[in-house]
Order: sequence, then structure tokens, then C-alpha cells
Amino acid sequence: MHGDVQTTADIDLIQRILPHRYPFLMIDKVRDIDGFKSAVGIKNVTINEPHFQGHFPGVPIMPGVTIVEAMAQTAAVMVGVSADLADKNFLVYFMGIDTCKFRRKVVPGDVLELHVTATRGKPGAKVWKFEGRAEVGGELACECAFTAMMDLPTEAG
Repeated sequence: MHGDVQTTADIDLIQRILPHRYPFLMIDKVRDIDGFKSAVGIKNVTINEPHFQGHFPGVPIMPGVTIVEAMAQTAAVMVGVSADLADKNFLVYFMGIDTCKFRRKVVPGDVLELHVTATRGKPGAKVWKFEGRAEVGGELACECAFTAMMDLPTEAG
């Protein structure tokens, strides 16, 4: 925390914001949360993940779609932390993935840093746009722009 502002999310807080669970929870921690502007997700890539059994046998490579999903989960945690949505049945849906490019393989042992920035959206908005960069050791692995719909909880009346 920085003053009264939450700037990190550990796995406990992530699970209180996102509905995702094994094998589809793609981030371990979120740091450097700057309100609704930006955040950095961390994914420790291990050989124990189920997709490595088939992608590819003997040559494990993290599927590109799971890298993009990890960016989206990072963005959702950023919004969830900033809007105080822990334990409030917050859901997020992909609406689009644009200009996605993969530049480097991501393999077991890598620490994937997921840098996300909101390019459109504000507290209470349903549709948000983000830009994301996934890096390993400062080297670009993936970059894309994506759109998501935030299904924010409503007060029961």
C-alpha cells in the first residue's frame, strides 16, 4: 500500500476479485497498481501447468492465448482493486483482441511481467480498452490491445 491506496494484489486478493481458478488463473501477483491507469502482473511460468503436456511435448511453450489472458486478468485486477470490488462477484468478459503480436517464446522458468495500461474506461464504465506488453527479463514477448466489458456488481434494492 502507498498511504491509503492499494498498489499491490497478492494471490489472496486476486482470488477475491477474479472468479478464475486453476487451471485458468494466469497471474500470481499484481504490483505497481496506479489507480485505473496501469499495473504490472506477474506470472511465474512452471512446467506443472497443464497446457505444457500438449503444447508441445518435449518443447514446452506457453500458448499465446494464455499470455493474452494473463494480461486481461491483470487489467481486471487493476480495475477491481481500484474500485474496491473484492468479494463482490465482479466479472469481466473479453470483447476484442487487436494488433496482437508475439515476439519471444515463453517457457517454464520464465517470470512473465504483464504491463497493462487503460486507454479507455473510467470508474463505473462497462467497456474498457487496454494496451498490454508481456516481457521476460525486459525482453518483449507479446504486445496487444484488447477490449473488455466489466460486469460491475449492482447494489440489491
